[in-house]
Amino acid sequence: MSRLEAKKPPLFISEPLTGDAVSQSLSVLSGILKSSYGPAGRLKQLHNGVGGCVCTTSQSSALLGHLSVSQPVLRVLTASVRNHVSRFSDCGLFTAILCCGLLENFRSLNIAPFTVIKISKHLLSLCMDHLKSEPCGCRVPVDFSSVETLVCLVRSILTSKPACMLNKAEVDHLTSLVLKAFIFTVPCHVETNAVLGKCVIIPVKGRRVVDSTVLPGLLMEAPEVQLGKPLAVKRTGSNVIKMALFSVSMSGDGFHPEEGTIAVHHGVSLEASELNQLLDVGKQLVKDEVGLVVCQKVMHPSLKQYLKENGVVAVDRAGLSVMEPLGRVTGTRPPIASMHSLSPGCYGSLKDLRVESVASKHFLHLIPEDTVICSLVLCNRSETAWDELKRVCETAEHVLQLTVKEPLALLGGGCTETHLASYIRYKSSSLPASTFRDLGCSQTQYQLVADGFCRSLESVARSLSHNGEGILTDVVYGHCWFVPSGSPCVSTWSDLVSKCGCGVNGNTEDLSWRFLQGHSGSAVLQGCPKEPSVNVADLLTLDCFAAKCSGLQVALETANLILDLSYVIEDQN
Repeated sequence: MSRLEAKKPPLFISEPLTGDAVSQSLSVLSGILKSSYGPAGRLKQLHNGVGGCVCTTSQSSALLGHLSVSQPVLRVLTASVRNHVSRFSDCGLFTAILCCGLLENFRSLNIAPFTVIKISKHLLSLCMDHLKSEPCGCRVPVDFSSVETLVCLVRSILTSKPACMLNKAEVDHLTSLVLKAFIFTVPCHVETNAVLGKCVIIPVKGRRVVDSTVLPGLLMEAPEVQLGKPLAVKRTGSNVIKMALFSVSMSGDGFHPEEGTIAVHHGVSLEASELNQLLDVGKQLVKDEVGLVVCQKVMHPSLKQYLKENGVVAVDRAGLSVMEPLGRVTGTRPPIASMHSLSPGCYGSLKDLRVESVASKHFLHLIPEDTVICSLVLCNRSETAWDELKRVCETAEHVLQLTVKEPLALLGGGCTETHLASYIRYKSSSLPASTFRDLGCSQTQYQLVADGFCRSLESVARSLSHNGEGILTDVVYGHCWFVPSGSPCVSTWSDLVSKCGCGVNGNTEDLSWRFLQGHSGSAVLQGCPKEPSVNVADLLTLDCFAAKCSGLQVALETANLILDLSYVIEDQN
């Protein structure tokens, strides 16, 4: 009899943020995230050490999905960021870097966590009120009657991930495709509860990016279809193509031993009986004037041949991923789950069915009467670059959908972060004494927390520099400016800078630039940062308003949650 090991008591770790192991892990995680940030971010190669696929990326969803984090405190941080990304798709690195910066700055203060949390919540409310106010200098309204702002938004997302390996022509081509695909998903007839459609991404690896294209309707890969031959499809009397969509297997192997036993009379072939049943289904489909049959699983070759002989196009092994868009395109929702009852209302319909050849692949092109589904045939030269590009295009589509709900964008390139820091410094220096009494803190404590908050925002902007560039901010608009590496400290900064990070402001006026320092305090502005005149024709760098506002809130709330941890209790068994 084996000896039983006695249960170990749980491990209690008090004040986890003060431990050296947590501090070191936080610093390492922060370094990984900061070095991945922005268009010039360094790529990370992630693998599990025991074989399997290697992921090369600088995207937060892939990074945090592949990183193994052992510290319980940091698992809270990564889980919060991943939850944010699952809801908004964008600003994951911004959220994570800001959260790390807030933790590093707040825990160094000799102020009780309870007080820090109350002050930081007040600072967050000041930021959110400012971002949602009309005079905010880093908000850009999105006009859907013109594509200029949407182009800037999509371009900013595509150029933010260097692993996509895109040149300017490819960025321009993909920007137009993503916008075109999004427009296809907007319903033509707006109802009370309008629902946006879906863009289905079709993978084509090993081809040029400029071979990518977008088509309304749905493309289904069909290697058996021969290009050049006319597709003879049966149509109904009203000149539409009736379609049957099956989610059940049609292979004829319906009997599974694990489901129990079945009694078969002597001389009766079970296989022949099932095939006859399948052929009866085929006869019913032909009788009902069905022109296209799609099966999620395998279809028996004899049934496929019978359907083909009767002018019915049959496609099997469609897979689970296309079932939902297929149902939306054809109106067959839910798909047919049983072959025993084919009612007249179980069929869908199509306007047309064609054969398309895109990037050396053959597809069936399903064209409905009125579609909010489109197909983006996405090409890239390598599998690594394609994987990253797919994630980026999905992010761009989601950001456009979020922008429909809230038609605003924020200035990118670090300008929103430095502008907010300038605004908070201005506001915190002019608060009435009643604010400090309500928060139960002194003015000195408030200023210390506000300074840590602003330095955390500025650290996100500094993370955009990866090649030794100097980073400036101006005292008029509070925007972020990049100075080439090795530039001398000069009195006339306008000789070295041309545009701010977002592209709104030029060097045509003296903006009194100053360096953004790492941990030293920054000079307070003479007044509230001004609102610049925004011209979207200048190809601005823009961020998603909803995603960035959520990221700001998630970063601060997560930092406050971790600051409030007094014990971590780990089970040792």
